[in-house]
Amino acid sequence: MKNETEQMSLLGAVTPGSWHDVDTLLTALSGSQPSRRQVLRVLEAAVGKVVSSLDDVRDGNSKPLNPVVLPHLKQWLSSKRHKTRIVQLSQDGVLVLSDLRGHLQLRKLESITSATITEALNELAEDLKLIPHLELQQLLTNAALNPNLEVIDLAHSALKFNPEDRTPAGFDQHPHLAELERESIHIIREAVAADEAAAMLFSLGKDSMVMLRLAQKAFAPEPIPFPLVNIDTRWKFQEMNSFREWMKTSGDFDFVHYINPTAIEQDVSPFTHGSAKHTDITKTQALRKILDENNYDFVFGGARRDEEKSRAKERVFSVRDRAHAWDPRNQRPELWNIYNTTLTNGQSMRVFPLSNWTELDIWRYLEIENIPLVPLYFAKRRAFVERNGALIMIDDERFLLEPNEKVHFESIRFRSLGCYPLSGGVESKAKNVTDIVAELEQTNVSERNSRVIDFDRGASMEQKKKEGYF
Repeated sequence: MKNETEQMSLLGAVTPGSWHDVDTLLTALSGSQPSRRQVLRVLEAAVGKVVSSLDDVRDGNSKPLNPVVLPHLKQWLSSKRHKTRIVQLSQDGVLVLSDLRGHLQLRKLESITSATITEALNELAEDLKLIPHLELQQLLTNAALNPNLEVIDLAHSALKFNPEDRTPAGFDQHPHLAELERESIHIIREAVAADEAAAMLFSLGKDSMVMLRLAQKAFAPEPIPFPLVNIDTRWKFQEMNSFREWMKTSGDFDFVHYINPTAIEQDVSPFTHGSAKHTDITKTQALRKILDENNYDFVFGGARRDEEKSRAKERVFSVRDRAHAWDPRNQRPELWNIYNTTLTNGQSMRVFPLSNWTELDIWRYLEIENIPLVPLYFAKRRAFVERNGALIMIDDERFLLEPNEKVHFESIRFRSLGCYPLSGGVESKAKNVTDIVAELEQTNVSERNSRVIDFDRGASMEQKKKEGYF
């Protein structure tokens, strides 16, 4: 067969609306069984480069897969005998499946949308692990695939955040949330009435998102009258970074993104400096610097009393001295909803509008208000190691595996977010807010139980707070 004839015949035989096996097509066209090299040569001449190896897969940002995860992913797929397909899209709108051994299937799409791709894949009857290549990572995100199909993007980098629509509920079933909302809005307004330069510490987590919604309600229809200050340690989850970039352009507010220059100069990391020193330089010192540089006097935080024993000691309006230190034995009384907002001698005030909320209250409010969240809160198959009892996700290529450490690929989610090497996940199947609420109703373990920094020897949360940590 001549190349041009083969190419034209192959493309002509690929009709929209059904899957085609390339070997079968070429055998029918040529009258003989083609070699694997002939199949790839003809197909690539017709539709472009065909990826049939995990080493050649690129993510939605055109980056190679995470080299820390990749060899373990290959071993896992092989040892579990998973039927794996690399999914890619050609320039001519042809969907190509490769089984890693060069066996290929084609499907001609009438239009290139997430819906048409999902519809085409859902016609596949086998139990398959689908590994997306390039733009397919984005197009298959949140795709409504059949239960026999699973997208495996364990070694892919995070993509641009796109909020998923959820149907909001109401306060009817949980009237106490309306009271908590009123209390928090009152606290926020009291602080702003007394401040000269307020700010909200914004960690990008679920509590920050609730606090942001409360602040929006407190001052609507006017914009929030203070900036959102995000302290970046350079070791946050990639999905948190994507969420931060989305947040910068998603509303009418002032977003301050700050990294401690010392952390950059010393290239501070949890692996090389340890969790205590890393936290001190990238979080505590960073916070103190940004507060001093901008003379913020009233600073809102999303801490809750149910999280951790030292946070349970906090007042709603918690005074800090000139050096931002906290004295747990010398706090002001708070009678009912009367707060002392007076500051003297360089003092500042940490304000905690969510003090009386519980984790379950937060999730119920998130559902009621339909608030967008970092996807890490929802269960998904992820690459992680079990280290000192914590499930630590391998989020990027900087992760340092210990000798003979096993990489797991199971469904986990995160109840609390921070620096990824210091934030442990929990085994879970909860893929939406309703599932998470049901899960939390059955647990009595604090979300902070999976935060490595809370258990640093000689550097407890209370000690960190005394030194200026939020």
